[in-house]
Amino acid sequence: QLQLVESGGGLVQPGGSLRLSCATSGFTFDYYDIGWFRQAPGKEREGVSCFSRSGGRTNYADSVKGRFTISRDNAKNTVYLQMNNLKPEDTAVYYCAAEPLSLRSIRAMCALATSYNYWGQGTQVTVSS
Repeated sequence: QLQLVESGGGLVQPGGSLRLSCATSGFTFDYYDIGWFRQAPGKEREGVSCFSRSGGRTNYADSVKGRFTISRDNAKNTVYLQMNNLKPEDTAVYYCAAEPLSLRSIRAMCALATSYNYWGQGTQVTVSS
């Protein structure tokens, strides 16, 4: 059974950092594209950063470029999202998502939450002083 379990969320002051983890199981990690999405109250789920296994390409939302970094540890079947210089507008529930390798560009995949069919339960990130 495919599982995605996020962790690492919490309360942090503006300018602070957090590292989110997405532990995966039940599928061949190397054959899936992985993405991080977030959803703030009253807003649609938006792509934050996505990783394409084929070619190893990454995509970032403009709002997080230069502050967030996605990475994956294939030995641990885990994907990370390092978030630096956090801002109050980064407050949201962050979700990890997976989808079998797609021929679509990673930019197109990351633009739509419906590109991914497998989701974790989410982890809350709150940025506040």
